[in-house]
Amino acid sequence: MKPSLAKGTRDFTAQEVSRRKYIINILQNNFELFGFQPLETPSFENLSTLTGKYGEEGDRLIFKILNSSINEAKDDKKHQMLNDFQRALEKPFSSESLTDKALRYDLTVPFARFVAMNHGKLTFPFKRFQIQPVWRADRPQKGRYREFYQCDADVVGSESLLQEVDLVQLYLKSFADLKVPVTIHMNNRKILSGLAEYAGITDKLIDFTVALDKLDKIGKEGVVKELLEREISQESIDKLDFLFSQSDDALENLLQLKEKFAGNEIGLQGVEELEFVLTQSMNLGVDMQNLVFNITLARGLDYYTGAIFEVKADEVAMGSIGGGGRYDNLTEVFGVKNIPGIGISFGLDRIYLVMEELNLFPEEASSKIEYLFANFGGEETIEALKLIMQLRSKGISAELYPENAKINKQFTYAEKKGIKHLVFLGEEEIKNGTVTFKDLEAGEQKTVSLDEFLG
Repeated sequence: MKPSLAKGTRDFTAQEVSRRKYIINILQNNFELFGFQPLETPSFENLSTLTGKYGEEGDRLIFKILNSSINEAKDDKKHQMLNDFQRALEKPFSSESLTDKALRYDLTVPFARFVAMNHGKLTFPFKRFQIQPVWRADRPQKGRYREFYQCDADVVGSESLLQEVDLVQLYLKSFADLKVPVTIHMNNRKILSGLAEYAGITDKLIDFTVALDKLDKIGKEGVVKELLEREISQESIDKLDFLFSQSDDALENLLQLKEKFAGNEIGLQGVEELEFVLTQSMNLGVDMQNLVFNITLARGLDYYTGAIFEVKADEVAMGSIGGGGRYDNLTEVFGVKNIPGIGISFGLDRIYLVMEELNLFPEEASSKIEYLFANFGGEETIEALKLIMQLRSKGISAELYPENAKINKQFTYAEKKGIKHLVFLGEEEIKNGTVTFKDLEAGEQKTVSLDEFLG
């Protein structure tokens, strides 16, 4: 049977792995500079840990794992589980006997579970970064996969809005180091709650935010149509029409909201919080062209309670390459109250595509072998291996062509692998204590002393 990849997954070549590692190293370095410590959690969690945290649409995208205990069950239990499985094949069916675990959907909920389990041992505020794969049963498309990496930085145990300001700095520094020009879009979940109250649709807050979050994909008409389908009245939609015609001045838009939110406590609180973050970021020298107030930004995850972020590349048509927000109640579902949190995520796979399209990867981001030693057989082979060991001890990559083949074949191998230098250590070189090597990129060949070569 012809081999194939599972839909929404990829293999990574040596160059791709090296370039991904380049991005990860920059992000990890910045995470550590900002005081975050590493954490890793299991690839799968109890299904109950994940469900109910991402909203209706998110829950549908969770990859559930078939209960492995079916083989260990008694006959009557096994018969019930097999019946459940058969019914699941015929139509959507939920049963704890069928599945009780799932692949993690993101890194935030597993982190909240970790904090809830270990809060008595942690020093707060607790700052962690996590770089691991996640899985979503989504429809694959450009920049969207079913298996992909997230690179998260979260801090829990602090309500200070200075955390939001610091995370803005982390975003800007990281993307500046990657040389990716970006714009950070910001909003506040309390502003969205205030808008729902203003429009008289408080009971439809989730429906409102889920539809609004699709504005970039389906446009104003699509959002209005979905709001109507979700039984939000035309009168309420008309009151919210100003959302689709905001000015470029963030502070002016916030002033307009203050007027509309007169007597609207939750809305005014959101405006004040966002105003603080924008103002302090400006005081730190952030160009407001790189940080914008996007009142239609909703991010369709139910656990956000305050600031929300979304990062977009300026020069490439791509969805968000980063996002996050504040989640003050997430550990409560695990029985632990009063641990507020905020976090951001970098989308490794989309960042890679942006950098590739803009040709931003430096030469050193590609994995290349420095030296290939030609194989002449006999004593020359042993002497070549000795020299290779010395190079490797200095941290220089080198290898010996495995067979005593025609030199043209060894040349072709070196060129196809992108090896920089082909080394000739023949009888004459060994006798004279020299090394001959050819720079395959420049086409130049020279002979130098052994000491100079190892220098």
